[in-house]
Amino acid sequence: MKYNTLGNTGLFVSELCLGTMTFGGKGVWSNMGNVQQDDAQGLIARALDHGINFIDTADIYSGGVAEEIVGQSLRNLGIRREDVVIATKVCGPMGQGPNDAGNSRGHIFDSVKASLKRLQADYIDLYQLHNVDSVTPIEESLAALDALVRQGLVRYVGVSNWSAWQMARALGHSERLQIAKIATSQNYYTLAGRDIEREIVPLIKAEKLGLLVWSPLAGGLLSGKFGRDKQGEEGSRRTIFDFPPVAMDRAYDVIDVMERIGADKGVSVARIALAWLLHQPHVTSVIIGAKTVAQLDDSVGASEITLSASELAELDTISKINPEYPAWMQRTREVAAKPPLSEPININA
Repeated sequence: MKYNTLGNTGLFVSELCLGTMTFGGKGVWSNMGNVQQDDAQGLIARALDHGINFIDTADIYSGGVAEEIVGQSLRNLGIRREDVVIATKVCGPMGQGPNDAGNSRGHIFDSVKASLKRLQADYIDLYQLHNVDSVTPIEESLAALDALVRQGLVRYVGVSNWSAWQMARALGHSERLQIAKIATSQNYYTLAGRDIEREIVPLIKAEKLGLLVWSPLAGGLLSGKFGRDKQGEEGSRRTIFDFPPVAMDRAYDVIDVMERIGADKGVSVARIALAWLLHQPHVTSVIIGAKTVAQLDDSVGASEITLSASELAELDTISKINPEYPAWMQRTREVAAKPPLSEPININA
């Protein structure tokens, strides 16, 4: 297992992160999975055996049950708190009241205490704003996160599902106010959906943020169960919960190439999808979910796959997104401004 720094920090996390949306099985989250305590504990133990030291959860996953399962599992397994990096999130509704959701100071303060109790922990390594709150001023949210860092309840802060301009504003406010900056951005990113390369990835590179990838198999679409002539087994996640949205014709073209590369290497399509992400230098950690140990083992196997330059180029060509304005204008001007490499520059001219 390889380890990367969590953005521009000194904290090392495994390049694969165990996701917990499959834990609990309550409400809408039953579409992701229904893994209960004993099986979830087995998955966590197996992940740790593989060298995964990073676990991602959220207060909203099964209404807090996923956090409870993570906390109880780590206690039952006797894992030292220092040996695991725990990330969780806040924003989603945790009750029926008007203040039971969002990124307000009140909801953040209430939620972090509740998450710590469920996780049976004294601190959270990475506390993330799960989504955008258009009501709460961004300065209020950032100041609340900074207060948690100063209190020692949270060590690093991040965001998830934010636009590039929203993250840029947050970074600017943090710099101006001299408070804790966001260290990470958690985003949907796959060979079937490379939208973040337009604005978010350039920002991540420029600001040295850590990129955490959720749904790397596009909700199971890139698992190998789906293709141009196969629509998955009955009960497969994509057959009952068609999310994230994907341009299917384009995705099938990608799957065709992945199936051929996977067949050549004797590995699953899922491993190829994950391996491509692990080859992207701007990716810090890829969040993998699993319902069984066999699924987890197959996903972890992606860390051992090396894609050749030609294979990466073929996958890039078939999945590349078209640049949107002003990107295509800026690229054109950059190319036009450079002299052709075949023509020497006359320094005496």
